Amino acid sequence: MYLTTDATVRNILIVDDSAFEQRLLADLLSEMPYRVCVAFNGAEGYRLALDRHPDLILLDVRMPDMDGYACCRLLKANPATQDIPVIFVSGTESAEDRILGLSIGGVDFVSKPFMPAELAARIHVHLNLVPRPEAASAALPAAVTSAAVSDPAPVPASPSGDTDAVTVRAAMRLIRDNLGALPRLSDIARNVGTYREKLSAQFREQTGKTVFAFVREERLARGMQLLRETDFDVQHIAQLLGFRSAANFAAAFRSRMGITPGAYRNAILGRNDN
Repeated sequence: MYLTTDATVRNILIVDDSAFEQRLLADLLSEMPYRVCVAFNGAEGYRLALDRHPDLILLDVRMPDMDGYACCRLLKANPATQDIPVIFVSGTESAEDRILGLSIGGVDFVSKPFMPAELAARIHVHLNLVPRPEAASAALPAAVTSAAVSDPAPVPASPSGDTDAVTVRAAMRLIRDNLGALPRLSDIARNVGTYREKLSAQFREQTGKTVFAFVREERLARGMQLLRETDFDVQHIAQLLGFRSAANFAAAFRSRMGITPGAYRNAILGRNDN
């Protein structure tokens, strides 16, 4: 049996749309010093994490309404939940899926079917890597019974303003991470658990600008950084930032900065090509 180093009973949230998988995980955890709570999809899991503040989350990937990736993005965009370790437990064995899960903030990725002893060891390791202050761990119900797995407790919604800010922060991170191959706005929205029209309204309310204006500013800011810190040519930088051509990048850069990318680099480096 794996015990946490401080012998404290830890609280674990299971987010999985399969009642069978929930019960399997709950049975495994019931043999250890853990209390568990369950949610059936990403949206419910996110709200429950806000309400109960678990010590660790076991998160499925493929779920209806909001998948595990969208849930994780919201968790990591919210200061109240960003430090909770998230272990993805999924039937997918795709390397791309595993890399995505880790890149958006998951601490581990375990494929189903898993070896119970291995999952237990991973949970043990991550709980002890990030010790939780006693005051930060709100009490969860006692270890779930079979009935509790089938009938999770109702989850209160968090305030609308906080939710909007978290959604926009999650969308901003997704955009910054994908400037070179930006998804469509509808896909960005889906990947942070909302829809196109709502995300557009949230962005305007929270930032005072449209999503596309934010994308343009981020691309130009990243372009300035690359011009300062690398020796990449303008064509390469344009490709990295998702511009169709070096000419399009140069035009956008000059419109914003008043000079060409080459002139900007020369000014930064103190060069005079005249």
